[in-house]
Amino acid sequence: MRLIIAEDSTLLREGLVRLLAEEEHEVLAAVGDATALLREVAEHRPDVVVVDIRMPPTHTDEGLRAAVEIRERWPGVGVLVLSQYIERSYAAQLLAAGAERVGYLLKDRVAQVEEFLDALERVAAGGAAIDPEVVRQLVVRTTRADPLARLTPRERSVLEALAQGHTNTAIAEKLHVSLSAVEKNLNAVFEKLELAHATGYSRRILAVLRYLEA
Repeated sequence: MRLIIAEDSTLLREGLVRLLAEEEHEVLAAVGDATALLREVAEHRPDVVVVDIRMPPTHTDEGLRAAVEIRERWPGVGVLVLSQYIERSYAAQLLAAGAERVGYLLKDRVAQVEEFLDALERVAAGGAAIDPEVVRQLVVRTTRADPLARLTPRERSVLEALAQGHTNTAIAEKLHVSLSAVEKNLNAVFEKLELAHATGYSRRILAVLRYLEA
């Protein structure tokens, strides 16, 4: 896999470079700001970029804005965003253009090497990878006024796994249920979220966006 890393923390940036090199991935560039990231992506067109949300000069959302621009200008480049905190609106912005080749992970997840590498692989393969902790906290924060309250525990589990970026087959393996059970529960989720008859859009993406916005 060919990657570019954008992280203003020298320690974390060099740690990522070393980790990915040990896994035999090619790090094309490792930069510390969003401007340099866009320049390197334009030159190298990597498979995936790993980018921190908060970068110089203001340390607010420079990385996020660069990630959104990359998705618009180079849709074939996967984008895996790292964040120190759970910021629901940022995750929703990333997914607004679709749930292909995109990921949102908490920085703590990098220490869990297998999960981090799995997320990279999913994004590179054209899928999505949303941090499980982001999804879990969103479940806790739902209320009775929210349409998600209509879902059964099993339907919530299936939607949670969908929001993390898993395929139907991966959800079945994760939850130890049959593929047909996953499909049945997803259809119930689409129905309860009033997405069953949505046309012109991916119901999976709409369901994840509804989940993040709830």
